[in-house]
Amino acid sequence: MRLFPSFLALALSLLLTACASLRDDASYVLQAAGGHLALMQAARPVAQWLADDSASPALKNRLQLTQRMRQFAVTELALPDNPSYQRYADLNRRAVVWNVVAAPPLSLTLKTWCFVVTGCIGYRGYFDEAQARAQAQVLQAQGLEVRVYGVPAYSTLGWLNWAGGDPLLNTFINYPEGELAGLIFHELAHQQLYVPDDTMFNESFATAVEQLGARRWLGTQASPEAQLAFEGREHRRQQFRALCLATRTRLAAIYQQQPSASAAKPDLLALKALAMQDFRSDYQRLKAQWGGNSGYDDWVAQANNAAFGAQAAYDEWVPGFEALFAREGQDWPRFYQAVQALAQKPPHERRQLLNALNALGTLNTLNHAKKGAVRG
Repeated sequence: MRLFPSFLALALSLLLTACASLRDDASYVLQAAGGHLALMQAARPVAQWLADDSASPALKNRLQLTQRMRQFAVTELALPDNPSYQRYADLNRRAVVWNVVAAPPLSLTLKTWCFVVTGCIGYRGYFDEAQARAQAQVLQAQGLEVRVYGVPAYSTLGWLNWAGGDPLLNTFINYPEGELAGLIFHELAHQQLYVPDDTMFNESFATAVEQLGARRWLGTQASPEAQLAFEGREHRRQQFRALCLATRTRLAAIYQQQPSASAAKPDLLALKALAMQDFRSDYQRLKAQWGGNSGYDDWVAQANNAAFGAQAAYDEWVPGFEALFAREGQDWPRFYQAVQALAQKPPHERRQLLNALNALGTLNTLNHAKKGAVRG
């Protein structure tokens, strides 16, 4: 299940950068550049797939659906109109890249790697799963908590539109309709606006576009059955994210009590272990409410500081961006202008404004829920 809609492409960064640290890691540069080039070479225009007698009717139907979604993104969401998502590639694997994230035992702050185009980001992506897991072992040997997970899509930020743009992939083409639309909207949002060195801003913004856009697509373009199915999955997602947020908040409070002496560290580790135990117990209760739905089992089993830190990048400021969208009259161009204005603020001021918007967005959500309960 796609918990994190996507990550930004590293390949272009690596091709353009001349950092000494990357020159020392030639194998990483080569795998990233080679992996991305192989992806581009595998992609063919959607029109060719539709004319290919060997392509299945099911694939053709999905490709036609993506083209309607892409056009909807341009005309209804004011997202970029460019070559992206007009080609398709079957990579014959379950993920396009595998990301490695890492964090210290008593912190939710992710280790970062810096690149010329993307700036500093809290993950490292590999086109080969074995290489990702080898890197994870190196980081674990350094005492870090590590998570490796497959990613269905990434954005090249529009830098490679001249070469055909970002393609549709087998790794997500069969997603349920709402999630498929949201993924396309999310990736195009990265091409709309991207701020170097601020993963949380970029991913929260793109996730807000994803969620707002998917709801609009489902409300105007999809069948009642697709809407109902999405609402069920979204309800579970929101409950799970609320549980994770509560756990992140609890862990952050524990970690703020950083030990002044090494003798105090075991106490904090014990508090952390209790918080994680409660998280897993609370998840089992949620799962029972869902009738045993096991979609988040793998994530919960592997949950650690790195997993929670990566998740925060996608969730943290989504309520704030949604509140900003409402403030701008649900007008997409005005919303993007307001986000651009935020992006131009100094980082500390940007965070303060988003925290204030987050409080407003959370209040709006609670009020909406109360009104719904009264109507029910």
